[in-house]
Amino acid sequence: MVLFPKLSAMSGMLQQAKQVQEKIEELQSELAALRIEGRAGGGLVTAMVNGQQELLTIRLDESLQREDLELLEDLIVAAVGQALKKSREESQTKMNSLTGGMLGGLNLPGI
Repeated sequence: MVLFPKLSAMSGMLQQAKQVQEKIEELQSELAALRIEGRAGGGLVTAMVNGQQELLTIRLDESLQREDLELLEDLIVAAVGQALKKSREESQTKMNSLTGGMLGGLNLPGI
């Protein structure tokens, strides 16, 4: 017989919250280690981001040294945009799998 059923239930909820917090911290570490690539111009420009939407590297094909600077800038923006989009999608997928979709489409940044 439980003398304080509400206290027991609260203790269980606190334990669950602690477990979710630990899983979120693990996920954040996993996302920081994740490497996602975006390409533009048929692979002439490649951008690498992590799962926390941080730009890590930009690679330019050697042939671009002779290309128009404006075209190069557009390709860089396109490659970074593609990498960040993929990173957001991957992060959201991982968060949904962790929370069972309980957070819906909140698109939490930095997670």
